Amino acid sequence: QVQLLESGGGLVQAGGSLRLSCAASGSIFSIDNMNWYRQAPGKQRELVAGITSGGSTNYADPVKGRFTISRDYAKNMVYLQMNSLKAEDTAVYFCNVYIKDFWRTTRVYWGQGTQVTVSS
Repeated sequence: QVQLLESGGGLVQAGGSLRLSCAASGSIFSIDNMNWYRQAPGKQRELVAGITSGGSTNYADPVKGRFTISRDYAKNMVYLQMNSLKAEDTAVYFCNVYIKDFWRTTRVYWGQGTQVTVSS
C-alpha cells in the first residue's frame, strides 16, 4: 500500500506565496515522475508542473516563472513553491506520483487534494 499526503494549501492574497508538499509512504521501491495537477471549479484537471526521477522539470505556460517544483529523494517528497499568485491560480491542487513497488510494478497514485484560494 502507498499513501500520498499533501499539505500547504490555504488562503493567500494575490501576489503572495504558498508552498505545497506531498509525502509518499508505504511499499515504495522507487519513485519515477512526480507531478502537480490542479482543478478549478467547472474546469478539467490540468497539469501544473512535473519533475522526473532525473530532476528534469516542466511547467504549464500559465505558471512558468512563478512556480517551482522540486523533490527530496531521501524523504520521497515533492514540493511546489508558488510565488506571485493570481486569482486564476485558485484551485484544488493534487500531487500525482508514479511509484514502483517491491514487486517492480509501477502504479500511479493521487493525493487527496489541497485547496489553494487566492483573493484579489
